[in-house]
Amino acid sequence: MSPDQSISWEEDGVSHSAFWRSENGIRPHQKLVIGDDTLTADAAYRVACEGTAILWRGDFQNARQLLQALARRLDKPSKKSQRVKKEPNQSPLDLFNLHRLAQSQRARILGMLLIECNADHHIDLRRAPDIAQACQEAYGNTQSSYLVSLRELLGVVGAHEWRKKGVLIPALSGERAFYIHPHYGVFSPIRGEYIDLVNQAPLPKALSKNAIAFDIGVGTGILSIVLASRGVAKIIATDLDPRALDCAKDNIDRSEFAGQIELLKTGVFPPSKAALIVCNPPWLPARPSSSIEGAVYDPNSQMLKGFLAQLQDHLLPEGEAWLILSDLAEHLGLRSRRELELWFDEAGMKVIHRMDTRPHHKKVFDQADALHTARSKEVTSLWRLSLK
Repeated sequence: MSPDQSISWEEDGVSHSAFWRSENGIRPHQKLVIGDDTLTADAAYRVACEGTAILWRGDFQNARQLLQALARRLDKPSKKSQRVKKEPNQSPLDLFNLHRLAQSQRARILGMLLIECNADHHIDLRRAPDIAQACQEAYGNTQSSYLVSLRELLGVVGAHEWRKKGVLIPALSGERAFYIHPHYGVFSPIRGEYIDLVNQAPLPKALSKNAIAFDIGVGTGILSIVLASRGVAKIIATDLDPRALDCAKDNIDRSEFAGQIELLKTGVFPPSKAALIVCNPPWLPARPSSSIEGAVYDPNSQMLKGFLAQLQDHLLPEGEAWLILSDLAEHLGLRSRRELELWFDEAGMKVIHRMDTRPHHKKVFDQADALHTARSKEVTSLWRLSLK
């Protein structure tokens, strides 16, 4: 166990060390104290704000309640935050940056409450649930005990429940309901409007010649399954993330279309050409703060620009590229429509049609959300592109 992967601490006069696990890439905490059921929420909040982690040795359910108490303290509006909201000259970009900063600070403090798990993913605390299967799905086999934040651990358990339950896909639910089962670390298709767009867009005529389609960034596999359900005979779906590829395989195998879809581990394109290329890239050009946020945030629009730059080399002459993109970045001042259209032009692509829809997730209607003004204007589009 290397020092940069472990946490060391003193407990009852004995030196201890354990593997440190963090999906967000947080470095091992340098300062750590032991906490139990006698620790008050105010004291825990003060310690966490000072940058000291708390290794919990009390009742597990009390730890959950303490985490909720810390969240309430963080979410309680301060006089300073109220003054910030009243500032009249703040741009949408200013609000976005403040929102991301607040999210980061909130995650940092809530991540200070730690739990120790055994090598078999069990927790030796009173009233601790059996989380072995959830952790096995997320982390795989482990050789030693490890410390992990309670916040991340609850996320692992929540992901396990979503994986069991699945996400209903109305676009594919006919006589019987169809569910996608997202894995831990793979973005869930809870925003179904982009699925509806792919299900409704007219297929290019070039597909009638037994040509293939590409699904770039397969994720859960939902868009490949939608294309297969529409009669596309051969789809090559790509991704670099092993979790995404495993998740896509699981969902494709559950469907009736496994014979039509091939999974390929690669950065962007397969080494061939297609009559239809579908891509649903991260929508916001900003830096992700966790691995799963990579499905939402694309620093400097690197994936989007890389996808467009290579389209000419992989699209058949009569084919189409379908780019699914929200305009939320435009309303936040992160990217302009002119920039996007310029990238199309530089890639040698022209827009032949655009299909628009309004998102219907809860945040669109939540006026208390810091980004409500931008979200209320958001439109999700399927851009149909072809070679010039």
